[in-house]
Amino acid sequence: MKNTQTLYPLTFHPIPKEKIWGGTKLRKLLNKPFSGNHIGESWEISDVGNDCSVVKNGPLAGNTLRDLMQRYPKEIVGEEVYKKFKHHFPLLIKFIDARENLSVQLHPDDEIAKKRHNSYGKTEMWYIMQADDDSRIIIDFNEQISKDVYLKHLKKESLPTILNAEKVKTGDCYIIHPGLIHAIGKGVLLTEIQQTSDVTYRVYDWNRPDINGEKRELHTALALDAIDFSKTSNYKLAYTKKENDSVRMEQNQYFTTNYLYLTQAKAVSYATVESFIIYICVEGKCEISCKKTKEKVALNTGQTALIPAQCEAVFIETDKCVLLEVTI
Repeated sequence: MKNTQTLYPLTFHPIPKEKIWGGTKLRKLLNKPFSGNHIGESWEISDVGNDCSVVKNGPLAGNTLRDLMQRYPKEIVGEEVYKKFKHHFPLLIKFIDARENLSVQLHPDDEIAKKRHNSYGKTEMWYIMQADDDSRIIIDFNEQISKDVYLKHLKKESLPTILNAEKVKTGDCYIIHPGLIHAIGKGVLLTEIQQTSDVTYRVYDWNRPDINGEKRELHTALALDAIDFSKTSNYKLAYTKKENDSVRMEQNQYFTTNYLYLTQAKAVSYATVESFIIYICVEGKCEISCKKTKEKVALNTGQTALIPAQCEAVFIETDKCVLLEVTI
């Protein structure tokens, strides 16, 4: 029987994640409906395990993203994306609030993750939405080091002395490839675009206890052959801000992200794009309507919408907003 459902811009209920390093900015700055003082993450669009997003708006409200990917996969992600990922939604979108430093960590690539965890690896991108004075991120080593030197510092618990710390501000953007040592520092609020994966290797956790007074597990052995020791400098993304036009920030085999600064209404066509579109509102507010259905969805700062591939074109109404526009 032919699928007759006409899809429209979808929003989802955010999924809160309590973390020992989390804070209250997701509630106070992004107006998330979360209680508690240690909420570190808001999962906006997810098809990971039991943390599957539930539609918030329109006639499909109450359905999970996984339900929709089973029933309308090509209509949602597009023919080409479907060929590669089938019924699995390929991206995970988060907001992260670091009241304290996150653990120093890295992620495996697709090959290692598939072999060990039957999962995709994790390539991710960060966009800094807000940062307290002197807030920093850790990214890569501060010098060229060998595996032996790394292990010596782990044993002596002096790993921070060989890590590169960078001060950040609103609008800074980073690409985190598999194997790259990294940590979000205290005081940073960001949005994260990543492959659909939740595999993380924690290598240093500041010697702090969890809520039960125990130290969290480290993944020293698993991480050792997954770390990139090559020392790179191409992780900070340079981009310009062009009013009322899309500007490319990052393009890789997993996702493409554009920066869209609008001060007026804009019609956007995706007729030649074989992909869904995700809009992440990082500043201001807007309304997005699908040309086919005319149904509108309102986005404020800290909200996200999924535009199914079937929509093909949208109209964005705003006086001023900044959107991250994500496709595959």
